Amino acid sequence: MPDLLWDDVRNFFDPDLMGSLPDVVVPDTSVDDWQAVLDAVSASGWTFQYSEGETVLPAPRAEAVFARPADAECAELRVWPTADVLAIFRFYAVEEIDFDVDLRELQGQERLDVFCGFLRVIGRLLGKPVLMDSEGGNHSHPVLGFDVETDQVVLLADPAINAPAAGCGS
Repeated sequence: MPDLLWDDVRNFFDPDLMGSLPDVVVPDTSVDDWQAVLDAVSASGWTFQYSEGETVLPAPRAEAVFARPADAECAELRVWPTADVLAIFRFYAVEEIDFDVDLRELQGQERLDVFCGFLRVIGRLLGKPVLMDSEGGNHSHPVLGFDVETDQVVLLADPAINAPAAGCGS
């Protein structure tokens, strides 16, 4: 049985309500958590690409990414759990794993199941919640996420009542 049913959560996947690139975050992380994600992505069989600015490079160790100068080009890891679903991890801070997904790619039950499976993999790997908020949200009102205690993706807000307005930027 799926974690979430499309008909129950479709408002949270509406780009007009949430912004096209909602924020997904794992709070309270460390360099070791980032490295665990890099290792899992490499071992998963998923397609991925690491880049710094426009330069595609082999995926480095997490500590090397965070040791780069503050003015270095933006480092990101693009991960495709399936050919049509992309997650973009941005190495903004050691303390928070941050990634975006494109809601236009996450329409329907099949794509929702892929997304929930991806959140479960990350959450189980780290033993931490993985939370989705609206684009540009401040992570204080997540709408859904992987819950460590129940070991599944759960609703954290009522999609019929609490559909947030899209924020500015991501």
